[in-house]
This record gives sequence, C-alpha cells and structure tokens, in this order.
Amino acid sequence: MNAPLALTMGDPAGIGGEIALAAWRQGGIPPFFLIDDADRLAELARHLGWLVPIRAIETPEQAIGCDALPVLHHPLPKPSRPGNPDPANAPAILASIRLAVELTQQGRAAAVVTNPIHKQSLYQAGFTFPGHTEFLADLAGVERVAMLLVCPQLRVAPVTIHQSLKSAIADLTADSIVATGRIVADGLRRNFGIDAPRLAVAGLNPHAGEGGAMGDEDITIVAPAVAALQRTGIDARGPLSPDTMFHAEARATYDAAICMYHDQALIPIKTLDFHGGVNVTLGLPFIRTSPDHGTAFALAGTGTARPNSLRSALKLAAEMAAHHG
Repeated sequence: MNAPLALTMGDPAGIGGEIALAAWRQGGIPPFFLIDDADRLAELARHLGWLVPIRAIETPEQAIGCDALPVLHHPLPKPSRPGNPDPANAPAILASIRLAVELTQQGRAAAVVTNPIHKQSLYQAGFTFPGHTEFLADLAGVERVAMLLVCPQLRVAPVTIHQSLKSAIADLTADSIVATGRIVADGLRRNFGIDAPRLAVAGLNPHAGEGGAMGDEDITIVAPAVAALQRTGIDARGPLSPDTMFHAEARATYDAAICMYHDQALIPIKTLDFHGGVNVTLGLPFIRTSPDHGTAFALAGTGTARPNSLRSALKLAAEMAAHHG
C-alpha cells in the first residue's frame, strides 16, 4: 500500500484499544495507525503488562516503517474506565471516525477500519444515526450502502439489517433486494477482483415458499428481484431454499449470498468463523472494514479479548485497497 490504514478508537471503555495492542504485538499485519488517545493506550498497555511501545505521530505518513504502535493523538475529554462507557467521550469517538474518513478520502490513509462503538452512550450524547454504517454513509454523502460479512469460507449480505423480523418482512421489497444485489456485485468487482460475480439469493420463507404453500413473498418479491438483477447482466439465481445454501458444496457455486434479514445472513457466517469474521460496508467511495463483534465490555481491560477479527479486518482492508478501482 502507498498509505497506512486508519483505525478508529471505537468506544474507549470497550476492547478496541487492547485488541489493537494485541494485533500490533502479534505482527504480520499491514501498516496502520490508531486515531486515539496515546496516553490512555500507554496506560492500558502498562495495566495489561504488555511491552507495546506507543509513538504519538502528527501525520499518517509517519506510520509507515514506525517501530512502535503509531497513534494520531486525540485526547479524551474524560478518563476512560474499562467496561464503563461515558457519553462525555462521544465527541472524541465520533471525531476519530470523521478524521479517518477525511484522511482516507484525501488518499493519506488507504482505508477506514473501525473499532466497535457503543450506540447507547452515543445516543445519550445526541447521536442520531442508527449506527456506524449510517453515519459513514452520511459522511460520504451516499444514500444506500450494503453490509457484507466476510470470512474465508463465505460472504453474505443482508437486505434488511437491524430491525425486528416482523418489520423486516414488512419492509422487504424487490427494489431493496435489487439495490443490495447491485451494490454487492459492484463491490465484488471493484474491491475483491471478481470480474463476473455470482450471487445466490435466498428465499424469505422455508424452502423458498414451496411454490406459495408457505407464503407468496418469494413469488411476488424475491423472484422478480432476481429477474431484474439478471436483466442488468448480473449472474444471480434464486430464490433458493435458505436451509440448503450454506453447506460447503453450495458455497462453492457463488461468490456472495444475498439474504433477506439479519439472522439469515449472520448465523451461517458466525457459525463458520465466529472469531474471524469481518464486516465490510460496500457502496461508500472509500473502503471500510470492521471487526464483526461489539465492544465486549465484560472483557475490557482483562487482556483476554481475541484480536482475530481485527487482524482479519486490517488484512482484508489492505487486500481491498490493492483491488480498489
């Protein structure tokens, strides 16, 4: 890469800081810098008994070839205690995300990698977005993005995301399936080097509705969406029975699965790779990856949180940056 990756602080009361320290200690990851409070990271390393040198940098360029963990220093308004999120630190958390996006858009960072945030404490501070993804879309000025969950064995994209199953079914439309499929296909071409992406589109109902015997949504919503994707030149097939889409032989026949709701997508990928899955946001004008887990407040400050997913997120961001066009 010509530029390092920008890693945000996430909620400082969570595990973001220690998995960043652990990832740097283990080595074998692309160059990155943290946008965080350098003093709190140094204190966290001391608390954990880890010999991790911290170097405050002034520019992203100083992260390349750095022999310490490079930190673009952004002090917290209040000292942070592991496991105890404080809305007073929300401005610093959000500023870290904004700066990572700005530096990536300027080409001074290769991609944005986000540590987990705690939405409730951000809401208490006046944050109005449902989560990371919507905030990033607003910063980028785009109306629609897609969530892609990635592990070595599988890529899945849910059409509806963080909402009840009842509302997800009510909100599901052929247009939303087509929009997600098009974003995913474009992202696979641009960021994963797949020239002719193959999409497997899951049915909504068991056995894709059994010809209407278990609901007509697969006939009236999903099948027309698949046909519309095919008319645009995308290799899409479905609706497929969701319970037979995710075994090894089936996965070998497609590059990404388009799923109708959150758990339909996340259960198979978390079963296959619970500790190493990566959350990717497609449809942004820059690359964004994230560990596929939360703040894990119960583990914060113990040194037991695994850095696997963060390491995967950093590596995937670098691979995507190499393909990005």
